Amino acid sequence: MRRLPPLAAVRAFEAAARTENFTAAAAELGMTQAAVSYQVKSLEERLGAPLFVREKGRAKLTPLGSRLLPALTGAFDAIEAAFASHRQEDETLLTVTTTHTFANTWLAWRLGGFQMEHPDLAVRMTTSNEVVDLRSGEADIALRAGRGGWEGMEEHELFASTFTPMAGPQCIAQAERKLGRPLEPGDLASETLISPGDEWWEQWFADNGVVAGEQAMRRPGVRLDNQANEGHAAMAGQGFALLTPLLWKGDVAAGRLVIPFPDRLSARGWAYWMVYPKERRMIPKVKRFREWLLAEMAAALATDSLDLEGARPPA
Repeated sequence: MRRLPPLAAVRAFEAAARTENFTAAAAELGMTQAAVSYQVKSLEERLGAPLFVREKGRAKLTPLGSRLLPALTGAFDAIEAAFASHRQEDETLLTVTTTHTFANTWLAWRLGGFQMEHPDLAVRMTTSNEVVDLRSGEADIALRAGRGGWEGMEEHELFASTFTPMAGPQCIAQAERKLGRPLEPGDLASETLISPGDEWWEQWFADNGVVAGEQAMRRPGVRLDNQANEGHAAMAGQGFALLTPLLWKGDVAAGRLVIPFPDRLSARGWAYWMVYPKERRMIPKVKRFREWLLAEMAAALATDSLDLEGARPPA
């Protein structure tokens, strides 16, 4: 156990000794002159010896005070340097945590644009589907799916989380050749589903009046742990996956994915959110990223308007 005098008293002594003036020390510490005198006096009483010889307009150190001052000033310099190092790192490194899906389908493709706009700020993106404690310093900002309402957090809704079946063009073509007509929602009950046990399939079938949907969900099939993997499996022709259209617009536009029923979207009342502790709202790096992401998302939504024309290949 450390046997240290009160830090407030030590700070008052060090400032008064360094400036040789109680008034100057008070101004530096944001205290009154009387408060500085009180703290120094309490330290002298603890030591049982004077630290200053008071002279008009000047606080002259005693031999004991002169002996203590260099070590204490060095200690405070070391403390200041330690915190300055942390501040510098905190100001120049932005850590964003998000889900595997949002990182791989949307954010990673755009994050370089933020970096180019802010070359003085290093950006680190971590991906995890686990909840991260933002107040512990694990990350500055989290981008998460949910219903909102996180206590103590500033929240910005980015977009509503909707979903609809998608598949690779070869998968769609094969199914329609077999049927001899365009696909209808009920046809998916007999097609290969990716992650068939997912409760999203249950909802989508129910929303579209597919009675055989429950039976389809009990069939064996590829089961994957996130939408990013499911989307890539669909592109590889492994079946139909339930995907969020906004996150896969690029792949739909490039013809790697097809949305057979662009007007049949389901939702669970969830959205994607940007969240961070309220007290960090005006931290410069947080403010810069917030402004950039909201502008990027607004642009993405403006060109979306669920504009899914061309989501199906020409008949």
